[in-house]
Amino acid sequence: MKIAVHLTALMVVLLLSLGGTGMAQAIPDGKPAGGHPRTLVVALDGSGPYRSIQEAIDAAGAGDTIQIKAGQYREDVTIHSKEGLKLVGDGVDQVTILGRERVGVFHIGKWPYGATDIEISGLTINEHGGHAMGIFNGRKILLRHVRINGMLFGQQVQDVRIERCEIGGSETTGVQFADSQAVLAHNAIHDNDHGVTIAGRSVVRLERNVIMRSLFEGVLVMDSAKAMLVGNTIVKNGGGVGFLGTSQSEATGNIVGLNKFGFLLGPSSQATFSYNSLYNSEGDYYRAGSPDKIPAPELKASSDITGDPKFVDPDRDDFRLRADTPLVKVGEFAYLGALAPVNGSP
Repeated sequence: MKIAVHLTALMVVLLLSLGGTGMAQAIPDGKPAGGHPRTLVVALDGSGPYRSIQEAIDAAGAGDTIQIKAGQYREDVTIHSKEGLKLVGDGVDQVTILGRERVGVFHIGKWPYGATDIEISGLTINEHGGHAMGIFNGRKILLRHVRINGMLFGQQVQDVRIERCEIGGSETTGVQFADSQAVLAHNAIHDNDHGVTIAGRSVVRLERNVIMRSLFEGVLVMDSAKAMLVGNTIVKNGGGVGFLGTSQSEATGNIVGLNKFGFLLGPSSQATFSYNSLYNSEGDYYRAGSPDKIPAPELKASSDITGDPKFVDPDRDDFRLRADTPLVKVGEFAYLGALAPVNGSP
């Protein structure tokens, strides 16, 4: 499913704020006296000491920052056996990592070696071989203001936080975690086969994300995973959220609308629902069955709100709430879903 993706300027401004990121002037190569953290500059035009991102990573030590100047970098990048490292690009529209030969352009961790306390921001990662980025066997990983064109996969990683990123265009899953612990907050995840897949023994929290235009479910929780969905906007997908296997989940404060169905619950899975807004074409609650899903209106929570949430312009993917929305001051929530009403947060 290759789809040319153009998020509206409004969504980019409101949700992602994916601007450029500046850094201080580079310290010359080599640790200064006293072992203070350095800033290593990567520039294709030779204005910094490194032309390759990987060369700068290999040379970096704990506490160092790698500043990546504008350009298209045709290389595969791996961070492993590193601690306390920051990669800061000049902005998602300025820095693109294209890959070269490997399936998966950017890897954090490399079996059996992981990486710890790694922060990445201000760049775009394109897929190669159907896979853009992998995070393996590490902990304390932060992605902020990163655009990922393709799949992001995490396995056996802990304390991962992905925030204010744009992830889309995968022919499989936009974001998938297996046996991992992660938080996804304030992201735009769009135009994938599945939006987010949570598998194995993962524990994942999704908060204030917009998940849209998935071919199948926007979110799929399976195996023995645990998921908490709080205040997301899950719209225009084949289905809203599927809870399968022996998964245990909670969904509260979400807008699940303009999908074929809202929530799908497997026979051995458990999920609790509260204060969700539902507005789907075929129905809101189903149980998994054979050959087809079975309507399950008994799953509907008394706190649910059904009907038009009154988005600003859903045809153009503007899923902010209008001033006359019924979805403000609902339960403990100032507003339901990921995006505040046009008149600001109540």
